[in-house]
Amino acid sequence: MKVLMINGSPRVNGNTSVALEVMEKVFQREDIETETIQLGGKDIRGCIACGGCAEKGQCVFHDIVNEAAEKFAAADGLVIASPVYYASANGTLISFLDRLFYSTPFDKTMKVGASVVTARRGGCSATFDELNKYFTISGMPVASSCYWNSIHGGAKGEAELDEEGIQTMRTLAANMSFLIKSIALGKERFGLPEAEQRVFTNFIR
Repeated sequence: MKVLMINGSPRVNGNTSVALEVMEKVFQREDIETETIQLGGKDIRGCIACGGCAEKGQCVFHDIVNEAAEKFAAADGLVIASPVYYASANGTLISFLDRLFYSTPFDKTMKVGASVVTARRGGCSATFDELNKYFTISGMPVASSCYWNSIHGGAKGEAELDEEGIQTMRTLAANMSFLIKSIALGKERFGLPEAEQRVFTNFIR
């Protein structure tokens, strides 16, 4: 079993990394493999709604999005982590996620998702809600914790002092591990829910 972790921070080994490293230790304890992709500092353009991915099966822009897509397809869970910018996620991360989720044709149903947010002070819950929408449009169960999945710190490494935030990350990883294992057993015993043919309604007709 494997969890792919996306670090949307441009600061290597910053507070977002602190949160993911706490989770990684729990995943290791639960015999779940992890891989982290650091997006910070990369030049990732946004989706242009060209529709080319419908023909190619991948984004027309060949960059880290297509590289990550293969890893996402093979993973049982996805953790998306971001610092808070203006009560929102890092713009580079959002460009990455828009293209990753829209361009990938593989079934994401029952892959477990979890979002993690870091901030000096405010904006965590808004960013948390923003990131969870990628999971809930894709049939992905969302892992929860003992509090909203946030951790606080301003200067590099300060998140290590947020004891409640650290506990939230540990609990999140433990709950996510349980969900991944339970879903694997459920697939083996019952299979996936039968998917209906999609219905699309245009609001103007």
